[in-house]
Amino acid sequence: MPELKRLHAGYAPAVLAFELANRAYFAVSVPDRGDEFFDRFTARFDALLAEQEAGICAFHVLVADDGSVLGRFNLMDIEDRTADLGYRVAQWVAGRGVATATVKELCRLAAAQYGLRTLRAATTLRNAASQKVLTKAGFVPVGPADPAHLSGEPGTWYQRDLVLRPDPAKVRGDRLEEKDDHR
Repeated sequence: MPELKRLHAGYAPAVLAFELANRAYFAVSVPDRGDEFFDRFTARFDALLAEQEAGICAFHVLVADDGSVLGRFNLMDIEDRTADLGYRVAQWVAGRGVATATVKELCRLAAAQYGLRTLRAATTLRNAASQKVLTKAGFVPVGPADPAHLSGEPGTWYQRDLVLRPDPAKVRGDRLEEKDDHR
């Protein structure tokens, strides 16, 4: 079963393979990253890890049982308990609910692990699949996105306010179970 994992240096070859294998597919709905992205992949990847180490971003990969990357799911520009969400999934898993399920999981992690309260995501107007994923994952449109933010294309910002939900195992009736160790 695929697992969402935090990005680390060991994933570099699998991430590069994922990006190369899906480049043409991604270019149909989002602006192409260009040859320079691939020519400078190692330096760019190292820069992402440095941003993650600094707490500016939190990068994740959805990893298949065989170790291949099925998708990238990123929390960027983390500040004031808010972050921008970015994601992409491999062509062969698109349309199967993988992106929606993983975005929902990342929303849970964003609140529980990173203490975030709001996520935002911008998508181009031509990317109907991403709009559908965001809506199914609880995001709502909040206004137009500046084309400069989307490589010159018009788009829409979506937002989801995150709420920590109590662990169902600790809920008894309609109140949280009390524990002696927190008093």
